[in-house]
Amino acid sequence: MALEKGRVLERKVFYAGQSVFKEGDQGDRAYLIQEGQVEITKNGLLLGTLGKGEMFGEMALVDDQPRMATAKALTDVSVVIIGRDAFREKLAKADPFIRGLLNIFVRNIRNLTR
Repeated sequence: MALEKGRVLERKVFYAGQSVFKEGDQGDRAYLIQEGQVEITKNGLLLGTLGKGEMFGEMALVDDQPRMATAKALTDVSVVIIGRDAFREKLAKADPFIRGLLNIFVRNIRNLTR
């Protein structure tokens, strides 16, 4: 996701072992990792480990559903926070086909992890 130049971006650091969010939480932001690693788990099972340049937490912004998994900092992690409004603004500018595809992907991922 390209972010506009000159726009003030909120950044945050999560320390190793710190929870970013928990499964079932309401989601109002996504996170873009600048440094460090985050693990994504569901019901105690590891779904993946994410690192620099990867985004997480976006699904709750796409479909307004609670968080489907838990995100925890494996190492100290520096992130850029992408708020709901900025995310939706970017999504609104996307091709309608791409928006539809994204909604299908999110729905399928949620169904697979139930």
